[in-house]
Amino acid sequence: MRTYGQYCPIARGAEIFAERWTPVIIRNLHLGCGTFSEILEGAPGLSRTLLSQRLKQLERFGLVESQPRAVGDGRPYRLTPAGEDLFKVCAALGEWGAAWLEIAPEHLDPYVALWSMCNALRRDRLPDRRVVIRFDFTGRPRLERYWLLIERADTEICKKYPGLDEDLWVTAEAEAFVKWHAGQLAWSEATDSGRIRLQGPSSLVRAFPSWNARSMFAHVRPVARGLVGS
Repeated sequence: MRTYGQYCPIARGAEIFAERWTPVIIRNLHLGCGTFSEILEGAPGLSRTLLSQRLKQLERFGLVESQPRAVGDGRPYRLTPAGEDLFKVCAALGEWGAAWLEIAPEHLDPYVALWSMCNALRRDRLPDRRVVIRFDFTGRPRLERYWLLIERADTEICKKYPGLDEDLWVTAEAEAFVKWHAGQLAWSEATDSGRIRLQGPSSLVRAFPSWNARSMFAHVRPVARGLVGS
């Protein structure tokens, strides 16, 4: 790892924090991703090799710790107190980004928004039975389809048909879904304009938007003319 060669705490902290993918890994661990696969699932584009390198690096710095399972394979990961403190830097960066950076077309990945939504569901509002929701996202180079399985407040996103009866169908423009989850678009505005459409039992149609606890930065109001994120 390259260093700035300075005693300044900003420079020293940036040597760790500014490594590519490190803030995303810290974020995922804070959100409760405990296994290698869970961390990877929430970081599309991150390779297994690089994730392994970063986790080893973060363990070496004392930000992440892991121990072999008592039963079964795998090594669950979690943030140390120092790692949780570093997440505060992630949160501050996120608030700045939510206020000053526009959501550009290249950031409208509906899978990431759906994954984020699953990590922010209001568990107390979920149905007490299994529910299978199909999502069809438009406005992308091609139609993207996912299935969300909810059972006993546990959730799973499937990229292939899970072989279960579908209870609710959501057809949404990727931009509308992302901005709704980010707190930049009201549900009524998205549905009234037809940018998000639901089909299924009326009870599920009414309840669905109440399950989304929104992004942790949904409370941040964007600056009128933000910077264009690259």
